[in-house]
Amino acid sequence: MTSPFDGSTVGTVGVAGPEDVEVALAAAERGARVWRRTPAHERMTILLRAADLADQRAAKIAQTISSESGKTITEATGEASRSGDLIRLAAFEGTQLYGETLPLDANRGTGQDKVGFTLRQPCGVVVAITPFNYPALLVLHKLAPALAAGNAVVLKPATATPLTALELAECFVDAGLPEGVLSVLVGSGGVLGDALVTDPRVRKISFTGSTATGEHIARVAGVKKLSLELGASCPVVVLPDADLELAAGAVALGGYVNAGQVCISVQRVITHPEVTADFLDALVPKVRAIRTGDPSSPETTMGSLITTAEAERVERAIAQAGADGARVLTGGERDGTVVTPAVVTDVDPSSPFSQQELFGPAVAVSPAADWESAIAQANGTAYGLGAGIFTSDVAGAVRAIREIDAGSVHINWTPLWRADLMPYGGLKGSGYGKEGPRAAVSEMTEVKTVVLHGRPW
Repeated sequence: MTSPFDGSTVGTVGVAGPEDVEVALAAAERGARVWRRTPAHERMTILLRAADLADQRAAKIAQTISSESGKTITEATGEASRSGDLIRLAAFEGTQLYGETLPLDANRGTGQDKVGFTLRQPCGVVVAITPFNYPALLVLHKLAPALAAGNAVVLKPATATPLTALELAECFVDAGLPEGVLSVLVGSGGVLGDALVTDPRVRKISFTGSTATGEHIARVAGVKKLSLELGASCPVVVLPDADLELAAGAVALGGYVNAGQVCISVQRVITHPEVTADFLDALVPKVRAIRTGDPSSPETTMGSLITTAEAERVERAIAQAGADGARVLTGGERDGTVVTPAVVTDVDPSSPFSQQELFGPAVAVSPAADWESAIAQANGTAYGLGAGIFTSDVAGAVRAIREIDAGSVHINWTPLWRADLMPYGGLKGSGYGKEGPRAAVSEMTEVKTVVLHGRPW
């Protein structure tokens, strides 16, 4: 493994092949039988030990995140520091698998001679496939709830960032997780992906990645439970009554964290013509102040993209937007894997720069003359993951909550905000299913209905 910033060696890892998929799934079958019979309080004890180990190893995990992903050490430290708490949240939720009683005597002809209730149980074998951009948190948002609910997991992390996943897996193994309950397979999605998701022993798939790959999984997986967290082109609407300094500061953060490689990164800003110029006057200096450079330096506020190919793609997209009639006010230059943060205005909302997920450090600004056109623009892509609106009008905020089609809507902030405990997931082409420990534990379990018959019908 090499650093995307300078090409230095970060570590080495074995690459799995098709034969390893069989070994991992066979082990998961055995592990699942043991783990589902382990009482919830014992599972929680092991997960709490893993959380403590994640806390103790947070500095090392942060170094690994930064080195293999190109994320700044400041951002990587923030990510690693959330790991322990996320595991603890999941551990608790795994002990709270409540069912419900069924009012069977409401059924005509049934007396009080029967008792009905629902019971949750683990799915069994879960396959988790994770991306590179948050190599700790997006692994744990799948791994911790699945384990807390009593499942065995086969994890396939991104090939660009497997070392973080392996260090986190060590926390669970060292905490006492039984053999076979967790396996990590590092390798190409093209080699491993279909073998994992089509196998009939797998009951649940949790995937975060591109919409195209998510659609492929949905086509080939068969009868399985799916959670798909897919692409996005997240909008932020700035209304005439907005606090422009607040909006500009939030966009300058929300569009460029992790070099824009975040599903809920701000990609589109929709401004009323009355405030567009003032908003840009506030935004551009803040974006120009973002410091690129060595991710390991505390002085660097934006790191590199994950590969040179990705940096070249983003550079081309910004240049093409300019060629199509938009104005690049700042940024867009590439040096290796670093692309300077860009602000692009007068962007046609129907152009690829708005419609396609950029996953890079650039924000498109487009005008909207009235409320209806602003909402139409916000909803005017194939995606619906997150959105934000800046306004001081409560009625406008309520209307936005009702009318914007996104999995999360933020009032007076951008969509790049996530509490690990909250439900998280998108609408439309952004996928289906929810993450967040409570929601994920629910999706990592299945419900059976039990009827106790005191006498025959």
